[in-house]
Amino acid sequence: MRLVHNSLHDEVASQLRERIFAGELSPGSFMDEVRLAEELKISRTPLREALKVLTAEGLVRHEPRRGCFVNEVTEKDLDEIFPVIALLEGRCAYEAALHVTDADVVVLEDLHQKLVRYAKARRTNEYYETNFAIHEAIIALAGNRWLAGVISDLRKIVKLARLQQLHAPGRLDQSLSEHLSVFAALKARDAEGADAAMRTHLTRQRDALRELARAQRPRLA
Repeated sequence: MRLVHNSLHDEVASQLRERIFAGELSPGSFMDEVRLAEELKISRTPLREALKVLTAEGLVRHEPRRGCFVNEVTEKDLDEIFPVIALLEGRCAYEAALHVTDADVVVLEDLHQKLVRYAKARRTNEYYETNFAIHEAIIALAGNRWLAGVISDLRKIVKLARLQQLHAPGRLDQSLSEHLSVFAALKARDAEGADAAMRTHLTRQRDALRELARAQRPRLA
C-alpha cells in the first residue's frame, strides 16, 4: 500500500530515528540530504519534513548554511535531564498506585518475576527489555497523557547517548532491588512510597552512569 503524503515524513522520521539509536548515524555526524534521499528512495521534501520532526525532538540540530547534524548528549545534559525524568516518572508511579487494580498487579508480578530471572542469569539484554516494559506499564497505569508525552520526549534524548548503566559494577542487582521496591509500593497502593522509590531508581541510574563514565575515562600516565 502506498503511503499518503501526510504520513510519509513520519515514516521517514521513524527510520532515521532508529538508525540514530542504532548508531548507524553517529552523534555529531552530518545528515547528508542527497545521500539519505537516495538511500530511502524518496524526494528531498519528505526528508526535510522528517528532519524537522527529529530537530523538534532534540535528536538532530540544524545549523544555518551547514545543514543538519545528529545531536550529541553531554554529561551536563544528562545531569539536567535525569532529575526531571526522576520527578516525572515518580509522579507516574504515584498516580499508578492510585489506579492499580488486582488484575494489574498480576501483570506486574509476571514482569517482575521475569526481571528476577534475567538478573540472576545475567541476561542483560532481556533485563533491559523487561525493565522498559515495566516502566511503560507504570506510565500506562498512571493514565496521564501529558506525563507520558514529556517522558517519551526526554527518553529519546537519553537514548541518543546509547548508555549502558547496567554495566556499572553491582548495578544490575541494585536496579532489581529498586524495581522490587517500586512494585511493593504499588501493590500496597502506597502512592508516596511508589513516588519516592521510583525517584530513587532514576537518581541511582544517573549515579551508575557517572561512575561508568569515570571508569572509562583514559587515565593519565
